[in-house]
Amino acid sequence: MAERDLRDTTAGFNAGVTNTVTDSATAGTAAPIDTAAPAISTAQADFDTAMMRLALAQAEAAIAVGEVPVGAVLVDGQGQVLGTGYNRTIIDHDPTAHAEVVALRAAARHLSNYRLPGLSLYVTLEPCVMCMGAMLHARLARVCYGATDPKTGACGSVLDVGAVAQLNHQTLFHGGILAEPCGDLLRSFFRARRRKEIQT
Repeated sequence: MAERDLRDTTAGFNAGVTNTVTDSATAGTAAPIDTAAPAISTAQADFDTAMMRLALAQAEAAIAVGEVPVGAVLVDGQGQVLGTGYNRTIIDHDPTAHAEVVALRAAARHLSNYRLPGLSLYVTLEPCVMCMGAMLHARLARVCYGATDPKTGACGSVLDVGAVAQLNHQTLFHGGILAEPCGDLLRSFFRARRRKEIQT
């Protein structure tokens, strides 16, 4: 898969990550990919997959506390995990406590620095505008996500924040990593919640 600043929307997920309850999946609209961008090596693809599995484990932890299952991990180039997070908006009474922000805060505390250059963030769902802003301020090298979010996604699905050339920092974006299991986890969560609401 090529990286362009990369916003590859090969597998869509039709779900808002906040209060929208839905279990339908739609194919995301494929964003144009710059064919001049370097292809991702097999080793990089394997590394990305392994890191996304860690993010999926975080997403599964969110289910245990009743949160929407979105998980994130922040790692260096050797795969050392410097920050993890899952959605905590409900339990923390904090609208900013998305998985990405929780992971960023953990890594910043670990490194005693609000700048996180050279690090990569892996998240199971395409980031929203708020999270994109935080990641750009942190100066991340790469942001990799699983399922696309056509309701709030800011890596090309709704908005394309990373494509704004006037921004003072540019980050590479790579979507579609383990998109199916990432989307399946969200869909099963919303189906279960819908059944529960019907029964009560």
